[in-house]
Amino acid sequence: MQQGRDELAPAFFERREERLALARHLERNGIRDRRVLAAMAKVPRHAFVPAAYAARAYEDGALPLAAGQTISQPFVVASMTELARLSSTDRCLEIGTGSGYQAAILAEICDSVFSIEYVPELCALGERNLRALGYGPDRVHLRCGDGTRGWPEEAPWDAILVTAAPPEVPIPLLEQLALGGRLVIPVGALEGPQQLEVWERVGEGLRAEAFRRQEHYGVRFVPLVSSAAPS
Repeated sequence: MQQGRDELAPAFFERREERLALARHLERNGIRDRRVLAAMAKVPRHAFVPAAYAARAYEDGALPLAAGQTISQPFVVASMTELARLSSTDRCLEIGTGSGYQAAILAEICDSVFSIEYVPELCALGERNLRALGYGPDRVHLRCGDGTRGWPEEAPWDAILVTAAPPEVPIPLLEQLALGGRLVIPVGALEGPQQLEVWERVGEGLRAEAFRRQEHYGVRFVPLVSSAAPS
């Protein structure tokens, strides 16, 4: 699924030492999956952040996007990707395209990536960034809509990553997990504690014993916006 060297956009050849330094930093901070580290070293994060913050693209921190959204901290991107335990044959769903950075990281590892964004301005931004870097519709499928509903016509999913926090796990996302599939999701209210959770389907249906749930560490994400959210 990866592009050949001759096909890479110019951004892939810019600031390469900064990306390598970021990957080394992530490894020192506990990221062990070599495929994740390679993706973080390859994808040009500076092409996914607003121009005003481009100089800070390789700092290990979140940065603002339009409409009150953010591009996640690189450690969190790498950690969530690692927790999904991806393989090269996996079909992956991302909820919250944002600027497209997490989708690009997934596209370097998964067989196919589908990504949903609710905010129209970010739908356009994510698509523009991804396509400009060569992540075409054969690699990353995009939709503007309510991510809490998942993408049922393309389910089941081997992995689902959610890049914003709902107060509780959306049931459709659990329903759409394949057997053995992993849902990586921050859960909690904006003003309260949020926890990064991994749900793995180990059985059929929606009964409690059909999932193995693990809590990992505290996080701070913007709220997951949906059509069901109060105005």
